[in-house]
Amino acid sequence: MPATHDDATLMIELAKWSSMIGIGDATRELFADTFDPDTAEVTNPAVGNMLMFGETVGTLVKNGLIDRGLVYDWLWVEGTWARVAPAAARARKETGEPKLYENYEALAAGQKLS
Repeated sequence: MPATHDDATLMIELAKWSSMIGIGDATRELFADTFDPDTAEVTNPAVGNMLMFGETVGTLVKNGLIDRGLVYDWLWVEGTWARVAPAAARARKETGEPKLYENYEALAAGQKLS
């Protein structure tokens, strides 16, 4: 099923929210030569904001509230997840909650397959 006008409206709202929480700056930090995914923690604002944003988008896709194809055309979910995945894994271990950030991870895995 193709994306709808409602999907596009939600995408614009998500873009506005991403700007408000600094996802552009976070992305630049996550892809900088100095960023080390293996030592980064969720307490790093760039990592934490990207995880929160990715989990939100993933949850919306999982529940059919925004078109998956539209999200994949818009965001490089697989790439950003790769940069924050080690921090997410450590947070899961520390909290004992294996489902932490699972919707972001699933969305990234799906993009890799598409």
